[in-house]
Amino acid sequence: SSGAPVFLPGEPPWTEEPGGPQHGTVKADEAAGTAPFHLDLWFYFTLQNWVLDFGRPIAMLVFPLEWFPLNKPSVGDYFHMAYNIITPFLLLKLIERCPRTLPRSLIYVSIITFIMGASIHLVGDSVNHRLIFSGYQNHLSVRENPIIKNLKPETLIDSFELLYYYDEYLGHSMWYVPFFLILFMYFSGCFTPTEAESSMPGAALLLVVPSGLYYWYLVTEGQIFILFIFTSFAMLALVLHQKRKRLFLDSNGLFLFSSFALALLLVALWVAWLWNDPVLRKKYPGVIYVPEPWAFYTLHVSSQH
Repeated sequence: SSGAPVFLPGEPPWTEEPGGPQHGTVKADEAAGTAPFHLDLWFYFTLQNWVLDFGRPIAMLVFPLEWFPLNKPSVGDYFHMAYNIITPFLLLKLIERCPRTLPRSLIYVSIITFIMGASIHLVGDSVNHRLIFSGYQNHLSVRENPIIKNLKPETLIDSFELLYYYDEYLGHSMWYVPFFLILFMYFSGCFTPTEAESSMPGAALLLVVPSGLYYWYLVTEGQIFILFIFTSFAMLALVLHQKRKRLFLDSNGLFLFSSFALALLLVALWVAWLWNDPVLRKKYPGVIYVPEPWAFYTLHVSSQH
């Protein structure tokens, strides 16, 4: 009768904002200042990354070609479709558990862009991997590939270069920029005022290795070293800034930061190992030299069989 809102026991409060009711600006976890380690989400996230992303090209090599004709989607394409649905869902669930309220509009735009970029990549990557069965060599540029450079008319080569641009540049940019932005925004909320809570449980320590290995693969195969190193330095700068406020990383923040640190170490070792490879050096000219694992595979592994 007084016009004041009435909440039933156990019902979450809402605040009215333009566009309809939204969650209150302060969550229970935010008030507590920290959040427990999200073992379920990090485990599913790491597992689906390995199976649906890293496992895509492997599945295409393992499954018989007659099961998936060259003019139809491959098993890897179905893996990619599943990845494009499951990954944004897990990212949204991760954001929901962030102790800090994050800008919703930025999250929505990032997720939409992520899905669009990953979908563009799905098409380009699908055609690229089907070309491998026809003799396409990943360690060579588009115009240097034997099956491409003799095409007539020559304008067809431009079409394949356009496809490569959608796959390796536009698709990767629209996929990975919002991906790392979402992870960084989540990371910005992973701080606690209690130093005793700044530690990882045993399960988190076990997950760091496969998680770091996957990010190594993502950085090298996706050719996103600059984006990755920028995100890593931004995370480090945030940690140092928050430390001056007597705020420390919680278990989730430590897990993410440790995964990135391990990936950075693996990328450095990878580059050092292949530093003097003349063929890969020609494929990846310039100051930033980070060879792709699948280019290494077609050059040094598959060519030996």
